Order: sequence, then C-alpha cells, then structure tokens
Amino acid sequence: MSDDNIKTEEQMDATEAAHAPNEAEVEAGGNPVEALMAENAELKDKVLRTMAEMENLRRRTEKQVSDAKQYAVSTFARDMLTVGDNLRRALDSLPEEERAGAAAGLVGLIEGVEMTERELLNQLGKNGVKKLEPESQKFDPNFHQAMFEVPNPDVPNNTVVQVVQAGYVIGERVLRPAMVGVAKGGPKDVPAADKADGAAPGQTVDKSA
Repeated sequence: MSDDNIKTEEQMDATEAAHAPNEAEVEAGGNPVEALMAENAELKDKVLRTMAEMENLRRRTEKQVSDAKQYAVSTFARDMLTVGDNLRRALDSLPEEERAGAAAGLVGLIEGVEMTERELLNQLGKNGVKKLEPESQKFDPNFHQAMFEVPNPDVPNNTVVQVVQAGYVIGERVLRPAMVGVAKGGPKDVPAADKADGAAPGQTVDKSA
C-alpha cells in the first residue's frame, strides 16, 4: 500500500471522526440543538455542584478557624481553674466570726484575695469560660459528675442538691464537669413530655460519670 493510500485512509478517519455524533448528540437523538442544550444543562449542573462544594468548604473552614480561636485557651483555662479553687479554699478556711473581728491588715488581705478571685473569673469569662450553676437542677451526666447521693424524700430523684466543686464550660464544650451530690429517695422526676402523655418516670443517676 502506497503512502498516498495511507494518507487517504487517515484523512477519511479524521473526516469520519469530525462528523461522528458525540455522546450528547446520541442521547438527544442526533439533533445538534438538543445536544447543545443537554451539554449546557450538564455543564450547569457541574458548576452548581462545584459552587455548593466550595460553599461547604468555606463554611467548614470558617468553623475550624472559629473553634481554633475559641478553644485554643482550653488547657490554660483549665489550669487557671485550679488557681481559682485554691483562692476559694483560702477564703472558705476563715470562719465568718474570725473574719468579722479581724484586724485591718487581715481584712485587707482577705479583700485582696477576693478581688484576685473575681478578676481571675472575669478574665476567664472574657475568653468564653462560664461557670455552671447546677444546684437544684436535674443531674446531667454531660455536665455533672455524681460524687454521692443524699437521702431526701422532699426533692425529686436525681436533683443536684450540693456542689462539691464548681464546673465550667468553654463555648459549647465542658472544660470541667461539676462534682455534685444528688438527691435520692424522693419522687422520681418525670420529663415534661412524659407528664403530658402520662408516661412512666424518667431515668436514674448515671453513676459511671
């Protein structure tokens, strides 16, 4: 076979390829207008999907940056809570009657310790740390750690009746659970939804916390 014949066959193949219907034309029944419309719809769908993915990525990135800023001080804040605990223990170690009759110098020292404690909690609060106030609330294993039970028939079961050590949260995360004592022996607490339906009493204390 000559070179001319080879070239002719290559030219014929190129011509056939140029005029061969693409996938969109096949799906559209060979109609070029419908094929273009189908291709346009496909491209539009790809663009919309890409835009949605980029928006989701942007939101995830913003949340990650926000969380990094908010929770970066978690370890430091947790350590500072120990300092606050020691200041509170120092204040509680002095009976009220001795404080009332204390000399001026001791009164100044007490007030200085109280001021230091307030300022510490104030600075923690500026960094998103908040103190839990669980007393008289229902025990929640997500935020509280049950240390003991207190027999009390007048208080609903699982109610926090004593706080041994204050708990704190930072943002939506628990920085330190509150160590609490919970009531035992009283009427079982019934969730509002169950009360409406006449359902059985609610759950008991999670002692595994």
